[in-house]
Formats: sequence, C-alpha cells, structure tokens
Amino acid sequence: MNTNKIMNMTYTELENWWVDYKNGMSSWGGYLVQPYPELLTTWYAERVIDFGNLKNQESWTPWDSQMPASKLVIQAAKRHIRDLKRQGTDDFPWIFDEEKAHRPIRFLEKKCKPSKGDFGQIVAQPWQHFVIGGTYGWVHRDTGIRKYREALEFVGRKNGKTTMVSGLSNYMLGEDGENGANVYILANSQKQSNILFEEAKAMIEASPYLTKRFKAMAREIKFPAKKCSMVAMSAEKKKDGENLHFGCFDEVHDFIDYILINVMKRSRGMRKQPLIMYITTAGTVLDGPLMDFYENGIDCLEHLEDDLDERFFYFLAQLDDVSEADNPNMWIKANPNLCLMDVVNLVTDYKQDKKNPQEFADWITKQFNLFSDIDELSFVDIPTIEKNKKVYDLSKLKGKEAIAGYDLSETEDFTAAVIEIPLIESGEVVIICKSWISQARYDKDNNKQRLDAWIKQGSLEITPGDYVNYSYIEQWLEDQSKIYKIIKIRYDRRNSLVLNQQLESYGFSMEETIQGFMTLGGPMKHFKELLLDGKVIFNNSKMYRWYLSNVKLKKDRNSNWMPTKQSKNRKIDGIAATLNAHCSVVDMFAKPRGETKVTYYSVNDLMNM
Repeated sequence: MNTNKIMNMTYTELENWWVDYKNGMSSWGGYLVQPYPELLTTWYAERVIDFGNLKNQESWTPWDSQMPASKLVIQAAKRHIRDLKRQGTDDFPWIFDEEKAHRPIRFLEKKCKPSKGDFGQIVAQPWQHFVIGGTYGWVHRDTGIRKYREALEFVGRKNGKTTMVSGLSNYMLGEDGENGANVYILANSQKQSNILFEEAKAMIEASPYLTKRFKAMAREIKFPAKKCSMVAMSAEKKKDGENLHFGCFDEVHDFIDYILINVMKRSRGMRKQPLIMYITTAGTVLDGPLMDFYENGIDCLEHLEDDLDERFFYFLAQLDDVSEADNPNMWIKANPNLCLMDVVNLVTDYKQDKKNPQEFADWITKQFNLFSDIDELSFVDIPTIEKNKKVYDLSKLKGKEAIAGYDLSETEDFTAAVIEIPLIESGEVVIICKSWISQARYDKDNNKQRLDAWIKQGSLEITPGDYVNYSYIEQWLEDQSKIYKIIKIRYDRRNSLVLNQQLESYGFSMEETIQGFMTLGGPMKHFKELLLDGKVIFNNSKMYRWYLSNVKLKKDRNSNWMPTKQSKNRKIDGIAATLNAHCSVVDMFAKPRGETKVTYYSVNDLMNM
C-alpha cells in the first residue's frame, strides 16, 4: 500500500485500514490475542530475519509472514540464531533451555493480572517471548547459571513497559528460586519508582495467586516463604544496595550519571545469577548512561563475530530512518506492541503534531525511539554526528598547515584546545581536541566513569590542584607545533592575557576571535554544513562527540548564530575552541587554488560558438 495513502486517509478509512492490519498480523501469529502455548523466542527471531532479507521492505504488508523490525533487532535475532548453532561447545558453553525461557512468560500470563486497561489477562506478544525468553533461557551447560547479567529493552512509549517491570519484578521476588532475594524497582526520580512500585502492588492485589504468597505493604513487598523483599529506589535518594538479585531500571534515558547504576552493580557480588534490566525509550540526555549502553549495543550487534558484551542482552527497537515516521506500516519497528495500541488516533495525532517542530521532535524521540534534542535550536542531532565517523591516520598529516584555537575555563571548569587541519582537496577538516580539568573538578564529578573513558582515549587530562594551570595548554600547543605547521592561533580574549603573551613569546602568530554573532555566525554555519556532509573527522573521540551534542544555537534578529550550552552541565568548550580556529579555516577554504586564467569573448565570438 502506498504510504502516502495511509497518511491521507479519512478517519473511517484509517479505521478500516487498521482492522485489516491487525487481521493480517494475527493470521500468521505476528499478533496474539490469546497466550501461545509454546515458546516463540526462536520463531520470532526467524520471522525478523526473514523481514531483513526482503529486497524491498516497503512492499511488506501485514498479511506477509515476516516480522518488521529495526536493523538492530534483526541483528539481535541473528545473534540468537548464531548462538543456537554453537551452543554447548567449549568455545560457547551456553545452551538455550526452553523451559527456563518459557517459565517467566507463563508466570506473566497465568499468575499476573493487568491492573489497568480493558485487558482480562496478559498475553505475551512474540517480541516479548524473544526478549524475556532470550534473557532467561540462555544458561551455562554445566551450572545452569543464566548467561545474561544485564539486559536493555529499548522501545517506544506505551509498549507494555509498566507491565514488564511489574510482572518481572514479582517473578524475581517469588518464582526464581532465590533465597532472600532483594528486588529493586529503580528510576531517576523517587516519584517514578514509587509509581512502578504501586503498580507491582496493584498487580499482586489483582491476582489471587500472588495475594496468597506475597505481603504487600506501604513501602515494601515481601515473599515470607523465602525471606525475599522488593522496594523502590531512585537516583534522588542515594544509598547502598543490599545484595541485589534483580534490579529493573525504568526510563534510564533520564539518568545523567552512573551513581545508582554502579551501586546496584556493586551489590551483586554474593548472588549466583543476578539480573539488571534497563527498560527505556530514547531521550534527550545525550551524554548519560543510556547513550553508552546504546552505543555499546550497536557495537555488539553489528560485530557479532567479535562476541562483545557476551553477558549483556540487547533489544534496540527503533525506526531505521526518520523518513519511516510517515509510514505507519513501519511503526512496529519502534513499537513492537503496535497491535495493542490505538493506532488510528495515533496517526491523526501524529499528522497534527508534525506541524510543530518541537512536538514532531518529541514523536521522533519517544514514539519512534530516535535520539533527538527537542529544542529546535540544537546545533546538530545524533544522526548528523553519526555521519562523521571517518578515522584518519594522523601520521600522514605531519607538516600540514593547521589553525589552533583554545577556550579557557574560569577556574575549575573545562579548558579545551584544538588543532584544525583543513584537507582542501576533499573539503574535509581534521579536528584534534584536547581538554583539561583540575583534580578538584574531577573529584566533584558525579560521572567519573565517563571522565575515565575520555582520559583513556587521550582526550582529557587531569591537572593537579584546584584549577587548570594554563602552562599545560601552552606545552600542548608547543608540542603540536613540532608535528603540524600551526600558522595561527585564534583565541577568546577572556582569561587569555597571560597565555596569549607566552604563546607570542614562543613565536606563534596570534589573532583574537571576537565572540559575537557577526564573527562566529558564518564559520558556525559552515562548520554545520561540514557536519551534515560527514566531512568533520575527529577520529571518533567520545569527548568531542559529547561537546557536539551539547551545543545549542542563539540567534540574533538577522539569524546570525552563536553557540551556547544546552544546560550548565553540558559543556561546549571543545566546540568553542573549534569555532575560534574555524574562523581562519574558512578563509583557507576560500582561497583560490592554483593559477587562474581569464579569457575574454566578444559578443560576435559568443554568437559564432
């Protein structure tokens, strides 16, 4: 069906289309209206791979027995099938136990009751068979211990997240066979974790079986027979976890640091098969733990032969391209529970909200699960940053002309310097960025794991004391001048008087970059064009990527641009240093190349051509 036709349907036509969609999906088992008696983990994986093998996915209809899924879910399915083929070997000592895989699914369907909505019972859909069965079914051939210690379920909103959190938390409390199990429902805010905890209680109260076994109190749920306990915790109230057996993080996209996550991980030591699940949509915190999980998941699933993150289960459901937002047939890629949704009204709401850039961005992020910043004045988005993944051998640039730039911190904040090397022939630029923070600033940071990763990559250096001594920047620039031909250093006069004089004494040519719309607007637009064309090479520096994601635009009345931070914690010092340098790099691109030969023609000459 022509996708434009769906978007242009009347309400009645949409209702008829949606009935046909669900009938088609249910005809071959893609949508279940009753619990299926057998485990569908492998069946789902095969249907997903079949979809991935279609030459033209746009031609798929709901009556075709292939399951639409994102490229990354297809890779997760291939991971499962690959592991089945090598299970129980010395190189891969894990086996897929269908009974253990099916047990939590049967528990959800037979013992749990939805506390909300019009559903009389929980019916696990094929994708949930894959996620739950895949997480619980892989065990060691000798010990029976679960393979996966962590799992990321990355889906759009309204895809049964609350049911999954509540049901699995109750299963792990009383049905996993663990004595003294400690179960934690976790969220960024205490309010959100309490909501989920109350939902777990409501599920118990709706189930005669669970009511007899569990004791639900105001702030704790107990399973007295095995002395197990469930509580709600959040990042707002920092405390030590106690011997975690199961932790379920809700909406981890809201987390800005690893503090609570690390507390839970460190508390697993005495358990044989603890499990931590992260259930979330995409978000706008582009430098938090979710972004790390997501990128690690991509790396794992795109390089199956490397066996990365062997004990981390990934299910990354999202649209493969933003253009698929206009094709409701493909919405199931990000919303595997689509057949349980009110899709007719979703389509009409989407058509209306699409007219507003901020509401459209919210749809892209929350419903279609693509990372985006809701602010329309964000400098670049994640898909644009992803275009710039080229890696360049820096040794081949020795002696090349370069422009340097730096941005100095007030006291404890980030300081950054950049070497920008224009590759005139290809129209690309190579960015070498170095940042510094003081030991005092490092000690106060709530996300040292991220800082340590940047240090390991060589992007960040910690300087002794309470502030960054600018002699470190001076030495770095001097060292770089022995490798590259730094023809000029551009700087912001603020805080730079002493360093500027020292660099001039060393022999550098210095030029101030006035921090204003007129000066920075043009170079900033040119730099964004390079990013859009995938022509900015920063050798996949995670710190520079973070800087890029943090930049927001300020506009004057003439639409000139200036950079600013998204928030006080999202630093842009590396980009500020880059833009200082880029003011001169733009001029280098504009210079004539080689000799210019001008030929004059008369009107008669032109007429006779």
